[in-house]
Amino acid sequence: MDISVAGKINVNSEAFKIRKKNFADDILFYAPGLKKYDIPGFSQKNPRAFLPISLTGSACALNCDHCDKKILEPMIPIDSKNGLFSMCENLAKTGTESVLISGGSMKNGQVPFLKHIDDIKRIKDDLGLKVVMHTGLVDEEMVEGLNYAGIDGVALDIIGAQETIEQVYHMNCTVHDFDRSLALLTDYGISIRPHIILGLHYGKFLGEYDALEMIAKYPIHALIVVIFMPIQGTEMQNVIPPDTNEVEQFLIDSRLKMPETKILLGCARPGGEYKKIVDKAAVDAGLNGIAYPAEGIIEHARELGLYPSFYENSCSCGVD
Repeated sequence: MDISVAGKINVNSEAFKIRKKNFADDILFYAPGLKKYDIPGFSQKNPRAFLPISLTGSACALNCDHCDKKILEPMIPIDSKNGLFSMCENLAKTGTESVLISGGSMKNGQVPFLKHIDDIKRIKDDLGLKVVMHTGLVDEEMVEGLNYAGIDGVALDIIGAQETIEQVYHMNCTVHDFDRSLALLTDYGISIRPHIILGLHYGKFLGEYDALEMIAKYPIHALIVVIFMPIQGTEMQNVIPPDTNEVEQFLIDSRLKMPETKILLGCARPGGEYKKIVDKAAVDAGLNGIAYPAEGIIEHARELGLYPSFYENSCSCGVD
């Protein structure tokens, strides 16, 4: 690895200095309508501003150990009778401004969205909604479709360990396929918002730094860091999330590795005291934004000379 795990003394302040050097003094806080959110200083006003849609309903061929399709359950299933465009037209009438179009994956790691691509283009052109796609792995035909539709960006998880691909995701692909997806999206000039899931391999770090190295080769729009959290009813429901010290070090190292890239702490992470520790670490490590910040974090950011901005969409969708 190019990244050396530095000692904790002063490395946090070094990461924060890099942030101050390369970015304005604003920090972005997000509260998308995936769940109700209300803390002092930040309260949702329009929970329908951003909504996630599943093109496959609750179906997914992978049955991942960490998810087992549970992540699809709170998404809005596609209206199979009237179609995607009509569905989004109705959402727009009720206050929706942005959508995440996602769905379950096939065994090759792809989300089957191409049959909806004309509707997706109309959602952009006719409705003016902001559209971020969670595509999974992509091939050239898929990327051509995304380019044709004129979407705002692509969010995809980047896995850096073959063991995790096979044992956790049960996917028929390789680490190279993730690299190829990033390369194809870059070739077509599509805005990329890759995600790295810390502790995805049964609560342990395995491949996260390889994923960071892979992503750093490309001109991405923003890096989204999320943290494994156990979900009831899955194979990993009793797995303990990674240690907060290890998470904090990764946040620091990601800022040192990608000094000019926006880095955000995404929605998925454990709650309670764990969340408070990680959110403070994210601010101190010079990250640019946090989804659903813990109570006290907005004030902490202000104490460090940062100026909060608030958005009611996802960090993948809302980052400029």
